[in-house]
Amino acid sequence: MIAANGSVRPHWQPFIESLMRFDPAEMRRRWDLGQRLLRDNGVTYNVYGDPAGLDRPWQLDPLPVILSREEWDTITQGVIQRAGLLETILDDLYGPRSLVARGLVPSALLHANPDFLRPCHGWAPAGGKRLHTYAADLARGHDGRWRVVGDRTENPSGAGYALENRAIVSRVLPELHRSHQVERLGPYFDALYRSLPSLSPRHTDDPRIVLLTPGPYNATYFEHAFLARQLGVTLVQGEDLTVRDNHVYLKALTGLQRVDVILRRTGGSWCDPLELRGDSTLGVAGLLQSARVGNVAVANAIGTGLLDGASLMGFMPALSQALLGQPLILASVPTWWCGEPDACRHVIDNLERLIVRPAFVARDKSLVGAALTSPEAARLKTAITTRPWDWVAQEIGGTSTVPVWTGGFLESQHCVIRVFATNTDKGWQVLPGGLARLSAERDLMTTRLQTGGGGSKDVWISSTGPRDAAAAAGRVRAPEVRLTRDNRDLPSRVADNMFWLGRYLERCESTTRLLRATLSHMEEALAQDDAKQARETLVMMGLLGLHLPTDSLRTAAETLPGTLLGYHLDGAKPGLANAVDRMIRVVTNLRDRLSADTWRAVQRLREEVGALGHESLDEDVIGRLNSVLMVIQAINGLAMENMTRGPQWLFLDAGRRLERAIAMVDTLSGALTDAESEDAVPLELLLELWDSVMTYRSRYLASPRLAGVLDLLLCDESNPRSLAFQVTTMAAHTDRLAAIGDDSGFYTPAQKLMTILLGTVRTTDVAILSRFERDAGYHDAERLLDFLRSRLWELSEQVTRTYFTHAQWRLPVTRLEVLP
Repeated sequence: MIAANGSVRPHWQPFIESLMRFDPAEMRRRWDLGQRLLRDNGVTYNVYGDPAGLDRPWQLDPLPVILSREEWDTITQGVIQRAGLLETILDDLYGPRSLVARGLVPSALLHANPDFLRPCHGWAPAGGKRLHTYAADLARGHDGRWRVVGDRTENPSGAGYALENRAIVSRVLPELHRSHQVERLGPYFDALYRSLPSLSPRHTDDPRIVLLTPGPYNATYFEHAFLARQLGVTLVQGEDLTVRDNHVYLKALTGLQRVDVILRRTGGSWCDPLELRGDSTLGVAGLLQSARVGNVAVANAIGTGLLDGASLMGFMPALSQALLGQPLILASVPTWWCGEPDACRHVIDNLERLIVRPAFVARDKSLVGAALTSPEAARLKTAITTRPWDWVAQEIGGTSTVPVWTGGFLESQHCVIRVFATNTDKGWQVLPGGLARLSAERDLMTTRLQTGGGGSKDVWISSTGPRDAAAAAGRVRAPEVRLTRDNRDLPSRVADNMFWLGRYLERCESTTRLLRATLSHMEEALAQDDAKQARETLVMMGLLGLHLPTDSLRTAAETLPGTLLGYHLDGAKPGLANAVDRMIRVVTNLRDRLSADTWRAVQRLREEVGALGHESLDEDVIGRLNSVLMVIQAINGLAMENMTRGPQWLFLDAGRRLERAIAMVDTLSGALTDAESEDAVPLELLLELWDSVMTYRSRYLASPRLAGVLDLLLCDESNPRSLAFQVTTMAAHTDRLAAIGDDSGFYTPAQKLMTILLGTVRTTDVAILSRFERDAGYHDAERLLDFLRSRLWELSEQVTRTYFTHAQWRLPVTRLEVLP
């Protein structure tokens, strides 16, 4: 921001003048909004070993990095030149290897690299492109020149985070964003999407494109789901795909659907356990052979990780002259590969002013020579001398800084900017912006995306009117759509997760209702100094389905509410917090399938349950449980009102209905167990738990009787809480699911079960069920409920066997590597 003479650079001047009009309180208010948006949108970055786990929030500074148009034009030209050069190098190293023969690339540098995948040698990928997306990490020196710190050729991450950063910052500082006429990022993603169909080996108007992710435990899984939604492609994991006759297929509900293009976010060596890493559970057996024969296009092509990092950077100037006949527009920082004797000696002799890191494992932490103690430096020198080809060293030198908003003040921090490019039919196109990563350290090599860094920034490139007009004029219209209302390419794994999302959501609701009723009745009994009634309430709620602490009956009566609440807030116990945690894990697998409003509601549910732990029983715990119920109802409402009635919704609602039906059966069974008369059955409590008090009172205008309660909760198809309503709804769902599949005209096993369940409920005589026998109690009712329970669990198993495919689980033999 500051020039050598201490003045603010011209392209920063308007921004700083506008920013200075905000007082610190206003800036704090705006940034509180930004932090809330990050939380609501669920923007996370999963750092391995971090205590926050999957919930580690993305770090963003509200002030952008602003680059001048002239500076950006140079960067754009340099990135395009470098991407084309790397593509040419990849073609040669996986082809004739003339660069090795000419001595431009040392043979040891190639063959010692574990990312040189030998099964990929000797053939060209479908579409003719190995490198489809590329990113360069750039640092600006004190001399004002930008230099490349590292190349990202495997599956460069960060573009999705850059787009999310832009969305947040433009809402926090909208007037500043508008006044600068910042270049839009959207056209880059449009170009990326339009370039994918051209890779398809089949000449079809609508090739099937998927984004292959390692799964929700990957560091950048948020970005994978974000990009899949942004590009409109299907997000898949390895278990969703299979290879048949050298073709890749998506395992969908309606059968196998052929896949044409795979946008890869799984590391190359993990993509195929058949030919690459046999211990990989993230890839697809036979994928490499399918790509080799040209039946599927993989972007980036498997094997592009060969050039990822900095191992080749010391040779790039010579390679540019040899292959392009021109010098590099963007020079690399001085780099030495220790596999060369002269370079190794230079590194050993100048260790204190160099950054040293493994040559072929770009994700490992770098070592700052100046920060090493004498013993550490000695050990590093020994390691370099023993296996010199495994190490590379760089001299970063002085680097410029950017302003960072910290606690109401501006302070300077070093930054690296990752710039992205995609290979389109018209050549390489560069994202007009990027992802700036911060570090308070002088060593920029320690501020890498995979280690979390010290934060991130949006990058602004000021646009001009003519450029925007030209971009609009050159925009390519999307092809005509083939109208359809089907959405049948639903992966079986997604259907499975939708089914269990419905079940866990309903489990959260039923547990909350049970817990609220228990605490309310226990507090009422304790207020009347009736410890016996409080204990009897707890026992009764245990019979109705509430999980209780094992030693609850030996606990002092006055401490029972606190003990019960603490038990249900312990995620390791089968209570409310555990049900919420399980539901959120399922939701994490469905990031690309759920709306932003639904995700925000789920986050709100997590916050409300977490806030219960901060409430004392003297405060409004019941009110907090009411808030939890309201959020659950909001999620249900979003599903009912916003989701199209396709297969996804069918499985979600079927899961809800099945879980509610099982809970209803268990509750009624528990209420009748060991009851010695109708007076011993907690009828009022049953109506309260199932939200049917007003319906019963308006219908009978009298105190509850067992026959009326059983009819309302068991057989009344007009009551949305009744067992009959759930069974009727599930019967309709199973009929629709059968029609989606191969409709042979015969009933599926699930339909047969639903016919039995529906007929049983509709022919039930509640007058017989409510009859008490002196010797057998409510024997008829208990037998019926046992029959219904077994059939409902059988239905769950049948749905699982029919529609869901589970990958065989096995313990990883080695630690999974972090993706770049």
